[in-house]
Amino acid sequence: MYQRKTTLQLGQPARIVLSLALLLALTSCSSIMTGMMAPTVDNLQKQTDVDLVCQGAPSYLLMIDSMIAADQDNSALLAMGAKSYSAYVAAMTECGAGEERIQALADKARLYGTALLTARNLPLAPKDSLDDFDKALARLGKSDVPDVFWGAMAWTTWIRTQHGSPASIADSVKVERIMLRLEELDDTYQQGGVHLFLGAYYAAKPQMFGGRPDLSRIEFEKALAISQRSFLLVQTTYADTYARQVRDKALFDGLLKEVVDFPLNNSKDNALSNQIAKRKAKRLLADAPFAEEELPNDNQQ
Repeated sequence: MYQRKTTLQLGQPARIVLSLALLLALTSCSSIMTGMMAPTVDNLQKQTDVDLVCQGAPSYLLMIDSMIAADQDNSALLAMGAKSYSAYVAAMTECGAGEERIQALADKARLYGTALLTARNLPLAPKDSLDDFDKALARLGKSDVPDVFWGAMAWTTWIRTQHGSPASIADSVKVERIMLRLEELDDTYQQGGVHLFLGAYYAAKPQMFGGRPDLSRIEFEKALAISQRSFLLVQTTYADTYARQVRDKALFDGLLKEVVDFPLNNSKDNALSNQIAKRKAKRLLADAPFAEEELPNDNQQ
């Protein structure tokens, strides 16, 4: 009940100012504030009203920004920032935000994500070689998985907004290496999120540049199995990347209809991402990317 009231009152300017004032007064107690904020951030993922999140989440993000500014080496805060900004960018895409606005948010996600990875001793400076990077990855242990995963996902959030720029292509090489290492350490983390990333990554790349549709399908199927088909972004991404690329209409339609028919109450912890997935699935089905392939058959009949 308390969390619901907090969420509904986010739009009140006086409450935002008061929250920030208290935050600044408690900068010496960042660990306490982190513990207080974590349930609030997690609660965002349980919301089903995407528009409410788009309107209200900036208040959370302002508080997180202020906390990080006061304690820039705090990995827990950096993880919270990386996770929150990544989720918010996904929501903003479905709320119709402009590209410039989304880019600014993605820049912040990248900032926190790469800072989090650096805190885990991954060398990201331009002068650092890939050999040094791979050696640092080899030293990671299972306890590093959460921070490294969210750092990489925040970085990926930025890469997706770059539309294949040279800088983003170079960055994607390191992110792929990170995900392959995480796959070795714990491929079940975040409902098989590593497999979701790799499935999309192998499907999106042209085959002449290392794309592997065969591996893409294997990775997506692993993600579906680990998530028990309840993390619907797996299905929508599977359809929008692999199924679209290999022109598999039956798979495309089947995955998206599965998403549309999925009851949100069946996976309350994924409510926000699943609601976003439902919106995307309806849009993809309405776009009917395979319609032109059906015309010859219709004409023949």
